[in-house]
Order: sequence, then C-alpha cells, then structure tokens
Amino acid sequence: MTVHAAPELEARLEQHRGELVTYCYRMLGSPFEAEDAVQDTFIRAWRGYDRFEGRSALKSWLYRIATNVCLDMLQGRERRARPMDLGPALEPVLENAAIRPDETWLQPIPDPADVAVERDTIRLAFVAALQHLPPRQRASLILCEVLRWQAAEVAELLDTSVASVNSALQRARATLGEKDLGADPGPIDQELLERYVAAFEEYDVDKLAALIREDATQSMPPYDLWLDGRDNIFKWWFGPGIGCKGSKLLPAGTANGGYPAYGQYKPDEQGGHQPWALMVVDLSADGVAELTFFLDTPTLFPLFGLPERLDA
Repeated sequence: MTVHAAPELEARLEQHRGELVTYCYRMLGSPFEAEDAVQDTFIRAWRGYDRFEGRSALKSWLYRIATNVCLDMLQGRERRARPMDLGPALEPVLENAAIRPDETWLQPIPDPADVAVERDTIRLAFVAALQHLPPRQRASLILCEVLRWQAAEVAELLDTSVASVNSALQRARATLGEKDLGADPGPIDQELLERYVAAFEEYDVDKLAALIREDATQSMPPYDLWLDGRDNIFKWWFGPGIGCKGSKLLPAGTANGGYPAYGQYKPDEQGGHQPWALMVVDLSADGVAELTFFLDTPTLFPLFGLPERLDA
C-alpha cells in the first residue's frame, strides 16, 4: 500500500466502524470486546489490503475478517449471560448474592447515534439469547436474519455451503424460539420515567409501588442473584440494599435499543455521592417491568459518559 493510499483506506474503514462494533457486540456480548474485535479487524485489513485488491465489496471483506476475529475470540470460552439465565430467582437476602467473574456477564452498550440499528436486535434479552447459539450458528443468524444477507453471501463468508447455512439457521431459530426475548421497548413514556426517577431518589415506597409492576424483575451483575416480583425488590431495597437510599440518578442516554440508562450514585460518608451502578430501566405501558443494575462502574461509567462521582 502506498503512503498516499493510507489516509484514504483509514477513512474507508472508519465508515464501517459503527456497524461492525454493533455486529461484534451481538456476537460477543461485550462492548469492550466488540471494540477490540473491530480494532483487530482493521489491523488485519491494513495488513491484507494489498492482497484484497477490490475482489469483493470492502464491506463484505470486513465482515468476513470481523467474523473470523469473533470466532477466534469465542473459542473455548463460556457464553456471557444474564443472572436469570443461570438459575431461578431467590429470596432477597445477602447470603444469596454470590459474585461471579466479570467475563460471566452480558454487558450493556450505549445506543449508537450514527448507525441505523433495528432496536430489537441489540436488546439485552435478544443478545443474551444469541449467546446460547454455537458461534457459527450465531454468525449465520445475525448475518441472515438481522443484517438481511442472502444465504449464498453468508456461505461464501463462512467458507461453507448454502445448505449448511440454511441448516444452521433452522437450528438457531429453534433455539431462539425457546427463549424469552422480551418485548421491544417502544417509545419512552417520559412522564412515567420522570416520576420513577423522582420516586427512586426520594426512596418513597408508596410512589415506587404505584410505578413498578407487581411482576417486575431486578438483576445486579456481577451478583448472580435476581429478584422476581415487586415485593421481593422492595425487600431488597429496604433490607440489604438500604444503602441506596438518598441516591442521585444522572441520565446516561439509552442502552440496548431504547432502554433509558442512568448513573446511580450512592451517598458517600465523606460527602457527595459515589458511583454504584448503571441502571437500565425497562418501561412498559403500565409501569417499570425490569430493572438491571450493572455494578461495574469503573468500566461502564466512562463508556456511557458518566462522571466518576458527584460532589456535594
């Protein structure tokens, strides 16, 4: 590659960064691993560009490289999951809240501002369901069902036959059909959301009870404990989780296809508020349906543009 061609290639690669990150996120379940995969993809593209010579569309070539990078990363690794994927809901007591390693968990991703993404294809429940598929089935399903590639294109990308792709799709659809994929979040009811945020900051049980559905669920990665039902959520909030009383919530945009996200900051004995969780809120027409508190604030707060702490 000539020196003069380098800036042009860099610009062409960057045009595809957003969609490739989203694709790799669906494959890997982590925005950080997705970024690493795309960076590796671009490095391989740079090194192999002289051999590429435009024999196929640049986009198709990059997806081939990105898919191989993801398949390499997934070799011999456990799937990422949500707490509800690993076992039944348990009683809201501290003894039931075991911490598992960070690589156990599906991580949230900020909604991309510059990429047209079908919102339901990056929902937490959908991405979690994808992780149940063997990697090559996962790639086939995402490329065909989400990105609308033809089976022949996917077969070429995966160096396999159309029949093999169609067979993988059939098995993948059957697996996903057994999973609870949840519902599309739909338009955000801003008035309902603002009432919930105010009630949480007030820690007002009566106001919260009027806003959180009776069948709501809560999870708190890296704890494997998840809670089923408003009563159990409140037992946690006003029991082991009472330290959250007096928290402040800072808006952090939306995550995973339209779910409102907030930085939660707990009161600090030294003054101000310290980071506690990235709260992702699943709203339905009749109230809060699900709450996910991601506690890995050192990595997630910078990703969502949140400050390290709130001063007094």
